[in-house]
Amino acid sequence: MSSVAVPGPTALTAAQCRAGRALIEWSQAQLSQSAAIDIQTIADFERRVRSADETTRRRLRATLEAAGVMFISENGGGGGARLKFSREEVWEVNRWEDEGGLAGEDDIL
Repeated sequence: MSSVAVPGPTALTAAQCRAGRALIEWSQAQLSQSAAIDIQTIADFERRVRSADETTRRRLRATLEAAGVMFISENGGGGGARLKFSREEVWEVNRWEDEGGLAGEDDIL
């Protein structure tokens, strides 16, 4: 993996990707499906077998952020990840997304 850092908020390291998945309790398969990225690409990126391009890192980051992960930039203490919401709130969001179906009449304003 290249040692050149990607500037700004699009930077996503392999460790942040793994940490983000762990925080929301997603498998690589769930991330793959949600981000529309091949599971082998994610596995290789997380193990640092192969670096991911900018577009892939942006999609991974955006998907994890939408699922409740907040990424912490390197500000002298190193980059990291944390939950935007509590674990219970993340579980509720994931449950809502899995419900599917059509909105009922009373759900439309």
